[in-house]
Amino acid sequence: MKKALIIVSAIILLPILFRLISKGLFNLTYKPVFIPPRVKVETIKEKEIYQSFEASGRVDSVFEVNIVARVSGYLLESYFKEGAFVKAGQTLFLIEPAQYQNSVSTSNADIKNIQAKLNYANKQLARARELVKQDYIAKSKYDEIQSQRDSLVAQLSAANSQHRDAMRNLSYTSIKAPVSGRVGSVDVSAGNYVSPSSSPLTTIYSTNPIYVLFSLSAEKFNALTKIDKTPINHRVEIFLPDGTKYNYTGIQDFYDNKVDKSTGSIKLRASLQNPENLLIHGEFVKVRIYANKSIIRPIVPIVAVMSSQESKYVYKLDKNNIPQISYVQIGAPYDSKHWIVKSGLKVGDRIVTDGVLKVIPQKPVEIEK
Repeated sequence: MKKALIIVSAIILLPILFRLISKGLFNLTYKPVFIPPRVKVETIKEKEIYQSFEASGRVDSVFEVNIVARVSGYLLESYFKEGAFVKAGQTLFLIEPAQYQNSVSTSNADIKNIQAKLNYANKQLARARELVKQDYIAKSKYDEIQSQRDSLVAQLSAANSQHRDAMRNLSYTSIKAPVSGRVGSVDVSAGNYVSPSSSPLTTIYSTNPIYVLFSLSAEKFNALTKIDKTPINHRVEIFLPDGTKYNYTGIQDFYDNKVDKSTGSIKLRASLQNPENLLIHGEFVKVRIYANKSIIRPIVPIVAVMSSQESKYVYKLDKNNIPQISYVQIGAPYDSKHWIVKSGLKVGDRIVTDGVLKVIPQKPVEIEK
């Protein structure tokens, strides 16, 4: 009987209990307590900076000289080690000189022969001059002797010219370096026949000083020119492929006379000292070019800047110390810890610099003193 009573009571009470639960009479809501994160804050300041722009550059030798044969003949010797540094005037190759030595000897003999005839003709002309004065010979005979002398003078001049050509060709058999620099590989080995139409024997690239070629957009170039009132003579820093800064600064000493239609950029060139030969022709480097006159710009700590798909941003505190997302446009580095601000922040703005990852936008923070 008791068991049946219990079952009946349960049947009656269960719907009532269900209604009470559905109405929330037994709900226990847990409301977590928000603890403001502890953060550090800095105030944006202005600094005197030198506007700079970065670009990709390529190292280019001041002199790039193809060494070619200027006369024909068999290549007898090469007097340098491939890849070595050579000095201007240093002998690099020898072309068989025998035929050119013979030409020099022949032309020299021709000069002596004509000179001997000319000496005799001058004596004959002197005699004829005295005889014609005394009417011992006809004036026509005198003119004939003078003409023969003048012809020998012309022949001697031509012979001297041929001798100079022969000497010049002989000198070309000894091929010398026209500039100082680093010599490349030997593309034609000894024993081969070479001529002025042959391919280059090797190439010399000068190393010091050296050029770096790069381009800036027309917008950046105009900004640089506007600051300094000149499009040239800007300071340039170079960064090697491994990221290290090159020891020597350069000067931008050239800009092209047109903007590239396809890229909207203008070609520039910097000249640098390269005494240790660290910069190699054809090498790609990073270039940073600076304005010569300073400007005032705000700077922001690098640790305060976050990135999203849209842009870079910082957490800026309002007057109630509530962090708000503020999008910023960042320029070049000011130093190892700060960026230059192009837009988005001004002097006096307070931003979160430590504890950034704990910040929830529009939620209060606790500022460490």
